[in-house]
Amino acid sequence: MGMEPFAPIQARYGRRSGEVWVAGEGPGVLLIHEIPGLHPEVVRFGRRLVDEGFTVWMPVLFGDTGRPVTPGYDVREVCRACVSRAFTVWRAGVRSPITDDLRDLARQLSEATGGPVGAVGMCLTGGFALALVVDPWVTAPVLSQPSVPFGLFPWQRRDLGIDASTLARVKERVEEGVCVLGLRFTGDPLVPSARFERLRQELGDGFEAVELPGRKHAVLSLHWDEGAVARTVAFLREHTALRSS
Repeated sequence: MGMEPFAPIQARYGRRSGEVWVAGEGPGVLLIHEIPGLHPEVVRFGRRLVDEGFTVWMPVLFGDTGRPVTPGYDVREVCRACVSRAFTVWRAGVRSPITDDLRDLARQLSEATGGPVGAVGMCLTGGFALALVVDPWVTAPVLSQPSVPFGLFPWQRRDLGIDASTLARVKERVEEGVCVLGLRFTGDPLVPSARFERLRQELGDGFEAVELPGRKHAVLSLHWDEGAVARTVAFLREHTALRSS
């Protein structure tokens, strides 16, 4: 099936320049792909969003666009992310530097669509959507299986992948009415229950959790759960002002 209906553009956002795949009309959703890259199952979810009436931008952050997931490919890209200065995968209480660049891309998407936007992060990028909430144009953050920092120790398993000042701003946005959606499988070792408990503690009623039984991982892609996909679409509708006819 390939990348259709998406087409690539070259974009500059923050300190980065690179390929962004775009398609659709309507409110914007920034779809931030997971490890190992912009693979076919992430594209399938992006296609679903386009069919539901959204404009979708998918930046390429690592990996080979359109390449299917294999164990070797997965390990290679995890290792590259671990040594990249753009990503913080082990340290607690900090955010990945690349989130500053993604904030600029979300701003551009908001300007292009003329309204607020959603942001969906997955796996290594799952918590990135939370970091983007600091800006007023991001009103629908979705954290799908947020996996960093990797949880070897209790303080890592509770960590949200952002610094204290970012968390304070996120809490201000929640007080203003922003809601955060989180998705995980309960048996996923990469997404500890302590992380979702921390989100509940910090955000209260501003955090909605979809927790699915099983030891799977990729809620919106490789281990597609239709109920979670449908709730994500509805959440994005509710919080980007897109309403069903």
